[in-house]
Amino acid sequence: MELFNHPLRLRADPARVVVRPFHIAWARTGNGPSRTERLVGEVLAMSEDEAAQELEDVLQDFEARHWQTRRVFMGRYDEIERLMELDGAAIPDIKRQLIGAYFCQEYSYAAAALMNPSAVPHPDQSGLEPGATRIVMSLRSVGEGHISTVAFREGIVTPACELILSPEPPFATAPDLDGDGLWDAADLPPSGPVTVHRHRDSNLSGTVIFPITDAQSRGLEDLRLVRFDHGGRDFEWIGTYTAYNGSAIQSELMRTRDFRRFDLVPMTGAAARNKGMALFPRRIGGEYMMIGRSDGENLFLLRSGDLTHWDDGEMILRPEYGWELVQIGNCGPPIELDEGWLLLTHGVGAMRKYSIGAVLLDKDDPSKVTGRTAEPLLAAKDQDREGYVPNVVYSCGAIRHGDKLFLPYGIADSSVGFAFMGIKDLLGRM
Repeated sequence: MELFNHPLRLRADPARVVVRPFHIAWARTGNGPSRTERLVGEVLAMSEDEAAQELEDVLQDFEARHWQTRRVFMGRYDEIERLMELDGAAIPDIKRQLIGAYFCQEYSYAAAALMNPSAVPHPDQSGLEPGATRIVMSLRSVGEGHISTVAFREGIVTPACELILSPEPPFATAPDLDGDGLWDAADLPPSGPVTVHRHRDSNLSGTVIFPITDAQSRGLEDLRLVRFDHGGRDFEWIGTYTAYNGSAIQSELMRTRDFRRFDLVPMTGAAARNKGMALFPRRIGGEYMMIGRSDGENLFLLRSGDLTHWDDGEMILRPEYGWELVQIGNCGPPIELDEGWLLLTHGVGAMRKYSIGAVLLDKDDPSKVTGRTAEPLLAAKDQDREGYVPNVVYSCGAIRHGDKLFLPYGIADSSVGFAFMGIKDLLGRM
């Protein structure tokens, strides 16, 4: 089977919005009240009728666009109450909702781009026809201020290589610390670990994970998900991603067993100061292993006895062919085959053109490269060239689907496409 490009494309959609905190300076800059104090005071000074009319106007504009809007406003009010030490019992419910509304905003989390997906088997594989796979796909969504967040889509890959995505719910929601309200990131902790919870009534395909710590404040980039087997089919879904604060990066882990609770955990060690780390789906010889790019140019095999600490490893792959001479990197976690570990790679060539290739690593000793594609499996061309960053194809993780490879990939840092390839054909190219 040659490479088959599925016709489906996912694109940026400015209509996908969530409610986020709107931060107004609360510290005083002199003898007068802060902006927060002034705004709260203006609402408290309104008559009951004025406040009711203002709230009605807001709800007419936004209530149909968001999940449990009044509850979100009340959650935001509670944060302002704690911040200003207000006496909530003395404030009418309408004014509390209105105060909350003034400190909220709509955020279009995928207005600029949707890109760099990874795919893993869904925790629930029940009720499927033989040969079908239910998947969870993570996506890097980019909104105002070029802030990257993690979005999700659920779907089914059929035996006939059809991709059926679950519909997105009408409302998108952001997880929070307690699963019941907004998380106010006005005073970000410097770093994790932190845990967030999906809303009880929300759908994974409508869940968006935003930066929480200061180290993540400008983005959660390029999540590489893998279903990790701790032994005895004790599975945990683990993703490596890049936390970016506008000037510095660090690699972190996202860990979940049910896609409802997410632990965001910084990694330590020399290798964690780089991006693009990809975790093997199980221990090998008792060790955790990753593929990384410690020098920004070549691929390294990293070993550790601790999932959260990674030092530099041994170089296993250098750029060799013209389409990858600038640099190479991984395109997601290695995939276990009978023949060895299949590692998808990306290469950067002339004119900063990206292509996707593959290598095969020895099953018992992944530092040994036993096969390599001399030509790209997928390259930026035709409809896959145009976008925010032209001439880029990039994936954060494919999965094995029977005797085929299912490869979701980013296009020009703007949209997402999907491809299938026979594994035997792929190995035959090495």
